[in-house]
Amino acid sequence: MALMFPRLARNFAKNGYYPTDEVTLARTLQALQPAPAGNFRIIDPCAGEGVAIAECAWALGRNRTQPCGVEYDYERAEHARTLVDKMLRSDLMDTVITRQAFGLLFLNPPYGDLPSTMDGNSYQGTGRKRLEKLFYQRSSPLLQYGGVMVFIIPHYTLDAELSGWIANHFSDVRVYAAPEKQFKQVVILGVRTKRNDRDSPAAIKAIRNRLIEVGGMAYGEGYVEELPEEWPFEAYTVPAVQRDLEHFYRISLEPEQFSMEIQRLGGLWPEFDLHFKRAGKVSRQPARALSPWHLALSLAAGAISGTVTSQSGKTLIVKGNTHKEKTRKVEYTEDEDGNITEVRTMVDKFVPVIKAWDMTPKSETFGCVLTISSSTSQPEAVAEEPKADETADLLRTPMVMELMPAKFPTGNLVMTAAVSNNVEDGSLNINPFIARHFSGDWGDLSDSDKAQNERALKSGEERIFSSYNLDKKYEGQYGTEDKLWIITEWDRSVTTVLFPTDY
Repeated sequence: MALMFPRLARNFAKNGYYPTDEVTLARTLQALQPAPAGNFRIIDPCAGEGVAIAECAWALGRNRTQPCGVEYDYERAEHARTLVDKMLRSDLMDTVITRQAFGLLFLNPPYGDLPSTMDGNSYQGTGRKRLEKLFYQRSSPLLQYGGVMVFIIPHYTLDAELSGWIANHFSDVRVYAAPEKQFKQVVILGVRTKRNDRDSPAAIKAIRNRLIEVGGMAYGEGYVEELPEEWPFEAYTVPAVQRDLEHFYRISLEPEQFSMEIQRLGGLWPEFDLHFKRAGKVSRQPARALSPWHLALSLAAGAISGTVTSQSGKTLIVKGNTHKEKTRKVEYTEDEDGNITEVRTMVDKFVPVIKAWDMTPKSETFGCVLTISSSTSQPEAVAEEPKADETADLLRTPMVMELMPAKFPTGNLVMTAAVSNNVEDGSLNINPFIARHFSGDWGDLSDSDKAQNERALKSGEERIFSSYNLDKKYEGQYGTEDKLWIITEWDRSVTTVLFPTDY
C-alpha cells in the first residue's frame, strides 16, 4: 500500500520521539475501514510531523475525515499544521479536549520512564511509571465508544497494570509485532467498549494474560506474530462522529501566540483585562444606596471582591462565593382517622463562604488564606448559613477569622459531574476532605507519594495529589466509588475534586 506522504529522510528517533515507520503504518492502515456513512474525526495525541494521522485521514476518505493532532515540539508541530485540520503545539497534559469526540485514536506516545517533574502528579497508578501509560490514561477517554484504538509501544511496557487497563476498556483486542524491529514495538488494536457491553470475565482475563505474556517475552524473531502484510480479518470499522468538538485548545497561551496578540493590539495596557478576561459590562445603578446588609450579601455571593480594611486594622483581599447544599426536611400530617404520615423532602440551602488573603504587614497570618465567619466555630461549621444581620456585621465590626491552614495557592475549586451529583443530593460532604488537602493531609497515599507532594510544595512546579478512602460507596461515572481524589494543578490555577474513574 503506497503512502501519501513518504518521509524516509525525516524518519528518526530524537528525545524519546519514535515516529511510526512507513511499513508499520502502511500495514496498520489495511486493518482500518470507514463506516458506510457519515463524517469522521480522528486524533493523534503525539502527532510528530502529522504524517501518521494524515495517512489515516486519506485511508478513511480525506473529504469525510477531520484529522486532529497535538505535538510538543515546535518544528514538528509546524510541519504537522500543513497536513492536519486542527493542530495544537502543546504538551498533551496542558490541553482541554472534548471526551468521546473521536472515532480513531492513533497513539504512538513517547517512550521511557516518567521524569521526576511529572512523577506522582499526572500519572495515576501503582505500577512502573512510564510515559506510555501516562499518555494512554490521558488519551483513551478522547475515543468514543465503538471507536478504534491503534496503540504502538515497546513490548516490555505491557506490564500487568497496563494490560489490565486495555483488557477492561477494549474488546476485539489484537497484538502484533511491528515489522520495524529497532525499537521492539508492538501494535495493539482494539475497540473501546462500555462496561455493560464488554466481553465475558473469562475473555477479559484471556486478553489481559495474553498482553502480559507478550510484555514478558524475550524479544526476538517469532516472539509474537508480525503485523501481516495483508489483513486476514474483517477490518476494524472507524465509526462516524457522534459528538461536536466543543473543546480543543491549549490551557496556557503559546509565547508566539501571545506575541502576535501584543503586536496586533499595539500593546495590551491598559486593555489587558478587556482582551484576556471576561468582557466588562456596564453596571446599572441600584434603585437605592447599598446598605451594609446589601454589601455583605453581595460579598458572600461573590458579586463584590477586592481589598477591604477591617476596624481591627487588618488589610484583606476578599472574595465571596455561595454554594448549594441539600438538607432533609421531615413533616408529619394527620388525617381524620388519626393516621400519621411522614413526608421527607430535600430542601436547597445556599451557603455563603467568604475567603480572604491577609496582606496586613507584620501580621501573624500574613500571606495566609482565611475564612471569615460570624462565630468562632470549627472549620466545618463555617458552612452554616449566617443570618443576614450577622453577615452585615462582617463589614462594620472587627472580623472574626479562622485560619485555613492552606499550605499552597489553591486556585479555582471545581468538581466533576459525578461528585457534584452526590454533593447536591446531600449524600457526600466534600468540605472535610478539601480542608485536609489544603492543610497538607494527603490522606491514604503511600509514603513515596506523600513525599512527592512535599517536594511539590517546595518546588511550586508540580501537581499536588491527595486520595481519601470514603466511609461508604457513592455513585460515580462508571459505578460505585469508595475513594475520593483531589488534585491541584502544577500552576496552582485549579483544584479538582473527582472520583478515580473520572480521571
